[in-house]
Amino acid sequence: MAGEVGRLAAFRREFHACLTARRDALFELADALLCGDAPVRSLVELSLVGEHRRGHGSLYAALNRGRIDIERLRTAVAAVPLPRAADGRIILAVDVTCWLRPEAHTCPQRVLCHTYGRGKDTHVGVPGWPYSFVTALETGRTSWTAPLDARRLVPGDDAATVTAGQLRDVVQRLIAAGQWQPGDPDVWIVADAGYDGPRLAFLLADLPVQVLVRMRCDRVLRRPAPPRLPGTTGRPRRHGGEFIFGDPASWGDPDANTTTDTRLYGTATARAWHRLHPRLTHRTAWTAQHGPLPIIEGTVILLTVDRLPSGATAKPVWLWWSQPAATTAEVDLLWQAFLRRFDIEHTFRMLKQTLGWTSPKLRDPHAADRWTWLVLAAYTQLRLARGAVGDLRRPWERPTPPERLSPARVRRGFRHLRTKAGNLARAPKPSRPGPGRPPGLRNRHPAARHDVHIVTAAISTKPKGGTKKTKTSSNPRPRRTG
Repeated sequence: MAGEVGRLAAFRREFHACLTARRDALFELADALLCGDAPVRSLVELSLVGEHRRGHGSLYAALNRGRIDIERLRTAVAAVPLPRAADGRIILAVDVTCWLRPEAHTCPQRVLCHTYGRGKDTHVGVPGWPYSFVTALETGRTSWTAPLDARRLVPGDDAATVTAGQLRDVVQRLIAAGQWQPGDPDVWIVADAGYDGPRLAFLLADLPVQVLVRMRCDRVLRRPAPPRLPGTTGRPRRHGGEFIFGDPASWGDPDANTTTDTRLYGTATARAWHRLHPRLTHRTAWTAQHGPLPIIEGTVILLTVDRLPSGATAKPVWLWWSQPAATTAEVDLLWQAFLRRFDIEHTFRMLKQTLGWTSPKLRDPHAADRWTWLVLAAYTQLRLARGAVGDLRRPWERPTPPERLSPARVRRGFRHLRTKAGNLARAPKPSRPGPGRPPGLRNRHPAARHDVHIVTAAISTKPKGGTKKTKTSSNPRPRRTG
């Protein structure tokens, strides 16, 4: 316990040093976030927490005019001990979650964020700030993850390029911090179907990483080109036969097969086919690539289960791994690592519903970035305090071992641990609030209004009559390209 308190105190000192302007106000704001008794519903209510000794005006001034050395804070977070898989490797999950601001017309750099579940089987675009998170996953039945980086996507960003740069920075910081050393297993990067796995593998080929992504069920990949026969003329073939996800007749016999009995999903069967690649074209992300496009071979894994925990019908899951071949043991580890990716949803729920990440109504996106990193620093302190706090359970809750405490229950006991970890903020100086705008005087400098940036648009055609008509298809064909 003494070692855990010491690591927590060391991180708090480094976190305090990362705050370069309005340091004490930002530090006490993070402590109020950690020591509150209830979920954060509004930003101003944090000024009423006992650990926040300043007024609510200082709270907003710290977010709007404070400064955080984010690069140094990223390095400090990367140096914190990370959770690892059963074989000792680091597994990173990348995903995007949105801070929705539909009515904030004076907030710049808003984009149309994809949301699901706001209507019956509908996908609705809501204006907001999308953030790309990189987290380290933990093994076992737990809701803990280790957020390592958060980056806001601004209008005009290419998602694949930004994600590749973000992952490169995270992996390089982990290597510099000694989390990965030569001889250790490669880092696995797990992502959902919204990411271009072959492109991520191509952009990160010089790093000790392997990419595992889910693919849509309408994809078509290619096998290796057959050997060239003697006396054949013409250009050599670059692609072999088609592997159509929706056509079992094109699959052939799998190269690896594994079956596992699970508690939640029943019997899980994973079949793998080696050396499959997408047929790339000079479109979308590959427009700037000159010359022949690369052949990015990987392993395709088909996962089928008997049931889902929610009782819904189980659909097959297609995975693509950036290695050309996989053993049976690797296939078994890969699909389990992908299922662990859903733990990041617990972290998003904790950040939004308990720590109130999306509760403040901030106008400046840079202030939103400062608040995001304050929340991540607070969550990192909860990780460090995980084994040093007592279980302050409610009368109706069951006792829980210290190693099984959830992040919300660790937050209950952080106030008692704060005195041991040290408070580095100085006492506030007496001040007097400004007069503000005189009563009855109108605001002569209204805030500027900003349009919402649309990243993607639906495929549509415009007939001669001038009405816009969306192109639909009752029987979509498989995608022939990557």
